[in-house]
Amino acid sequence: MTLQAFAPIGVLIIIALIIGVIILMISRVFGPHNPSFRKNAPYESGMKPIGPGTRRMPVKFYLVAVLFIIFDVEVIFFMPWAVAMRDLGVYGLIVMGVFTLILVVGFIYEWKKGALEWE
Repeated sequence: MTLQAFAPIGVLIIIALIIGVIILMISRVFGPHNPSFRKNAPYESGMKPIGPGTRRMPVKFYLVAVLFIIFDVEVIFFMPWAVAMRDLGVYGLIVMGVFTLILVVGFIYEWKKGALEWE
């Protein structure tokens, strides 16, 4: 494979960068720009911020989000299988059955561990 095969991707990246820079320059030239100490503060509402700008979040939120993404991505594999189900035959049915069983076992494990409980 030569580098010529990747030329359209390079051209697309260059065009995207040029358009991004042009948009930033136009907004800087024509847009309002009146910075002040209050506007540059992390929390802009006209009030002085109380406490730090960040706070600790419970790990439970991240765990639920990651579990959603994992199961959502795994469910995506059902669509190609459903489209090609007749061509795959019994072997495809068995393989997808094993895949589904692994998904169900993982889901039950997470359920029993309490990872899906929202407090």
